[in-house]
Amino acid sequence: MFKKMTLLSIVVLLLLQCRPVVNKTITDVNWDLSNPELQRLLTLQDKQETDSLLGYFSHNDPTYRYAAALAFASIRDKKAIDNLATLLTDEVMDVRIAAAYALGQIGDERAAPILIQGFKPADSTAISDAVRGTILEAIGKVGSNKALYNLATVSTFLRADTTLLEGQARGLYRFALKGNVIPEGTSRMVDFIARRGYPESVRLIAANYLGRAPKLQLDSMATLSLSRTLAQDSDPNIRMGLALALGKTNSDVALNALTNRLAIEKDYRVKCNILRALGKFDYKKVEPTVTPFIDDENLNVAKTAAQFYLNNGIARSANSYWRKAKDTSLPWQVQTTLYQASNKYMPAYFEVTKGQLNGELKNRFTTASNNYEKAALLYALSEYPWNYKFIKDQTFEVSDVVVRTAGVNALANIARNPGFVKFFGSSGSKKVKRDLRDCFIEAIEKRDVAMMALSAEVLREPALGFIDIVDSLDFLVEAKEKLSLPKEMETWLEVQKALDYFKGDSISEDTKVLYNHPIDWEMLNGLPEGVSAEIETSKGSITTSFYPELAPGAVLNFVQLAKNGYYDGKNFHRVVSNFVAQGGCSRGDGYGSLDYSIRTELPMAYYNREGMVGMARSGYHTECTQFFITHSPTPHLDGKYTIFAQVTDGMDVVHKLEQGDKIRKVTIR
Repeated sequence: MFKKMTLLSIVVLLLLQCRPVVNKTITDVNWDLSNPELQRLLTLQDKQETDSLLGYFSHNDPTYRYAAALAFASIRDKKAIDNLATLLTDEVMDVRIAAAYALGQIGDERAAPILIQGFKPADSTAISDAVRGTILEAIGKVGSNKALYNLATVSTFLRADTTLLEGQARGLYRFALKGNVIPEGTSRMVDFIARRGYPESVRLIAANYLGRAPKLQLDSMATLSLSRTLAQDSDPNIRMGLALALGKTNSDVALNALTNRLAIEKDYRVKCNILRALGKFDYKKVEPTVTPFIDDENLNVAKTAAQFYLNNGIARSANSYWRKAKDTSLPWQVQTTLYQASNKYMPAYFEVTKGQLNGELKNRFTTASNNYEKAALLYALSEYPWNYKFIKDQTFEVSDVVVRTAGVNALANIARNPGFVKFFGSSGSKKVKRDLRDCFIEAIEKRDVAMMALSAEVLREPALGFIDIVDSLDFLVEAKEKLSLPKEMETWLEVQKALDYFKGDSISEDTKVLYNHPIDWEMLNGLPEGVSAEIETSKGSITTSFYPELAPGAVLNFVQLAKNGYYDGKNFHRVVSNFVAQGGCSRGDGYGSLDYSIRTELPMAYYNREGMVGMARSGYHTECTQFFITHSPTPHLDGKYTIFAQVTDGMDVVHKLEQGDKIRKVTIR
């Protein structure tokens, strides 16, 4: 019996061996950064090796098809368009989503018909909604005016179709960021805001559209609806966008809504946006409303109120700005802005008063100890063009880079003054322009990266006419040759653009940075799960949670810098009220970097809440040490700036940060 069973078993085994092998279909994306093959693929993305990445499009494992498609969202190589089109019909939904997103990110209009064709009718399970929503957003980045109209007039989505509605709203927003706005799109966004029942995520996108879209046209009914929503909505993120939108209407209904909301508003970010919106109305009507906020206890609000006068002031109020600027109880940021407003609007024929004002500014500059205050005072001095010699003499030879950078910026402000010729006269303006030309050339020859970049930028502005009085380009050629890449890439780009301009060549905005800083995968995967950073500042501590799965290069870079003590003692050199606090510059003026760069990483991640931590850059793939933290949702940064972390504790500290505040220590936990 045993022998018969053995023989039978052998026969069965042989029969099984003769049957064809059936490969098991893999349907899940497994995003595991410890996977060597995925590491290899992401390294190819880091190196921007397009051809090798395209080879993964036919891989039997969807993880690699997905990763390869997503890589082109960061690389943005037009060569991949046709190949990505094939992935729009992939059997795995995540791969189709990645392909649609990447096609939008590449930004080429040739992708539009591919995306439109890929927008299939909803199936019975609605499982393709995520794909269709991504396609709608991508069309907003590459579509035509006809596509914009078709997108704006879709009205078949139900309020429960969150993913599709988000795609429609994001698509319209992407069109608006390119300057493409039509009444039908605006009407759709107003509906999202004013009608009940739409998802909050959709309303947030709509609010940002209404706040940022250029040439916005709101009829009286839309204005009334948005005014009521501003008064009643409990979400400050919605109110922020509505405030800016109503500022574009120039209607009494909107003005009343803004002033009434300002009187009761508790969120400083909404206050800032309302104050900015009031700048769009008649100065005489709104000036009494703005004035009390100069003394607001929140620095961001007070600064924004002072900025109102700088942006919208009038000559007959210049003395009042000056008187208020002398108030020593005000923060220096507010005082210097008021000084600048006074100097800007004080009539030149008030020679004695003008002289006293500028004498006071010069004295304050020479006695100030805060380098950021000195920088602000230089901007104030630049509003009186005759100060150009003083500014040059006080800044070109000093050791403080923040002051040097501000000095060139101040001279550039003088060169850009729209009343330049009228101020100096026909013959005098020619002499002063030659003097400024010499200043900018000298600044470039000094080999300070900020002075070089700013000077190259102003020299190539067509409206300023420097092209007619620059006789030789040797100073630009020599400057470019002495720059070190990738550390000084930002300056190299500006010098190259200036050379292109003077030679009559087309100016390229593309950043070509060679791969120079590999990801240490072993170190990255050795980080503890849920790794975070505690950023101890002079205002308190901020805790951030990292996103290694979204931006492995940026996360590891930050961790390495923190562990090496790089950030200790650096400051927040840039703080824009209700936008970002930015730090990590080695110089303190925004032009500092180290001798390497990392790649821009742009997966499907959104700046849809406050406290998102992103990498600052001067062009794609030029990131290094500088990072920023957002004060509020900033969807206009989506798909452009790497997101690598989010604040999980200490947002109150972020909102208190001022320019010059120190990063005392960063601890990785």
